[in-house]
Amino acid sequence: MEYRMLPIGHGHLVSEARLIAIVSPDSAPIKRLIQDARDRSSLIDATAGRKTQSVLIMDSDHIVLSSLSPASLQVLRADARGSAELDEEEELQND
Repeated sequence: MEYRMLPIGHGHLVSEARLIAIVSPDSAPIKRLIQDARDRSSLIDATAGRKTQSVLIMDSDHIVLSSLSPASLQVLRADARGSAELDEEEELQND
């Protein structure tokens, strides 16, 4: 099984397989989710001191903050999938 890593900005990566959702930090429920994660020490701040633009909810009950927008992360995610599919096609052609 291949593990793809999703770049979330400033050299930080998360496992795409462990990612549940990418959401905006603006709503009150997400702000509560962030505070709850901070209180139980399961918040990972990967913003490098910049403004939080997206919140990644992981299946490990961790919350990851990123300074990249949700739209940017979706583009990066799609690019990662596309390149992985191309690699698989190349492997099949070489066999």
